[in-house]
Amino acid sequence: MELAGAYDTIWTDLLGGFSLILLAVVGMVMVIWDAFKNDDPVLPWIGTAALAVALVWEVFHLGGTPTTAFYDLIRVGGFASFINIVVLGSGLFSIVLSVPYLRAIKHGYGEVYALILFATAGMILLGTANNLIAIFVGLETMSVALYILTGLVREDEGAIESALKYFLLGAFSTGFFLYGIALLYGATGTMYLPEMAEGLAARDAQLMFWAGVALFLIGFLFKVSAVPFHMWTPDVYQGAPTTLTGFMSTASKAAAFASLILVLFYALEGLPEEERWSLVLAVVALVTMVLGNILALVQNNVKRMLAYSSIAHAGYILVGLAACTADGYSGALYYLLVYALMNIGAFGVMALLEWDGKEGRLQTIDSLAGIGFRKPLLGVTMGIFMFSLTGFPPFGGFFGKVAVFAPAIDAGLTWLAILGVLASVLSAYYYLRVLFVFWMRSPDEQEAPVKQAGFPVPKASAAVIVACAALLVVIGFIPYIREITQVFFDSGAMAILP
Repeated sequence: MELAGAYDTIWTDLLGGFSLILLAVVGMVMVIWDAFKNDDPVLPWIGTAALAVALVWEVFHLGGTPTTAFYDLIRVGGFASFINIVVLGSGLFSIVLSVPYLRAIKHGYGEVYALILFATAGMILLGTANNLIAIFVGLETMSVALYILTGLVREDEGAIESALKYFLLGAFSTGFFLYGIALLYGATGTMYLPEMAEGLAARDAQLMFWAGVALFLIGFLFKVSAVPFHMWTPDVYQGAPTTLTGFMSTASKAAAFASLILVLFYALEGLPEEERWSLVLAVVALVTMVLGNILALVQNNVKRMLAYSSIAHAGYILVGLAACTADGYSGALYYLLVYALMNIGAFGVMALLEWDGKEGRLQTIDSLAGIGFRKPLLGVTMGIFMFSLTGFPPFGGFFGKVAVFAPAIDAGLTWLAILGVLASVLSAYYYLRVLFVFWMRSPDEQEAPVKQAGFPVPKASAAVIVACAALLVVIGFIPYIREITQVFFDSGAMAILP
């Protein structure tokens, strides 16, 4: 890498990586601030302001000309701005929901919000990386912060178990990931994704290359909770603080899938063996959809049910990727936006309805019988989230499934799309069961602790939940949002510019 002209491009690079740099700098400022004024109530709002500024910045650059920064290490504008909007929005909503929640469970530490910013910075780097090393650095920055956030409630054995399991399995998957990077570099002679096809043709190290791809994909499939690398998900989601679980299940998944899309689009697109890895993704998608939905059917804890639901939704997104087409990739991006709104809203509602003192880990669905009559705002919005997760029209979840299933049909994977639709029908049972308990059961059936709980709904939390629900209602009727993702893959719009 020639660094002689580094100073000539430094301002362009700083502007290109504005969101990433802003979050990293503000996160460090928050750590120092917290050291001098421990758990200052202003800290979460500093983090919120940083995320909001970065979000507005990315919105204004969404339609800009895609380019790269820092010697082609990360992507800027277009695709990168879209995925950054999803990640930043998830982080912003999660902090707003977390402030009253963490205060209620007496764990509103100042460093929590700095960790959310560091995790978000890692996700931005991961989701926009154009280089294998950048992917790894982003992945590990995100993961280390999430390991700590998972075990935030150190006094609870469930939280400690979840954090330890997440850390050990995450470290194990990182080994596969790193070895895959080493093999890919050995086979192509480059770390840059767009140069890999050319490097492979020059060296003709097919066996080493595809072995590297296999190990590399294992790392990604672990992060997105795809079967058979999903084992950590239910325990981690159940043991972590609920609002942070919502952040983990949306932002990290969006960043990992965005990075996987870049790898598929640049490093593997057009290779002779494309049909083979397309079939591999199709099989993984099928098993993930089916197993995730079947296991969710028997759960009696909403957080655990949403964890298996998250696994199933990873399968739906993989259906779009298995199509190996521009429509499939753009459909996956659209689905990630919809999924973020659905899950943040659902976990936000459950955070406000906790009563067990164990971050919802021991709380059953049946214990909330008739809660919709006591808290109609939470009951109605939860209905929107459950219908959307099921895929009922006219909610965003329906259009999200159309966006990933239609390209699969066009690519000849009709069998996969049909099985995906059947899996969605299966999911209706456990999603609608939540609404049945909320609205069709009598409040007299509630357990004594539930009757005594006040379930306060702070205005800021209510605003986030209502915003998520409203966006899911209107997002399907805004064709611009569905169509803009397609632009990123048309006419070389994602190509590296000089």
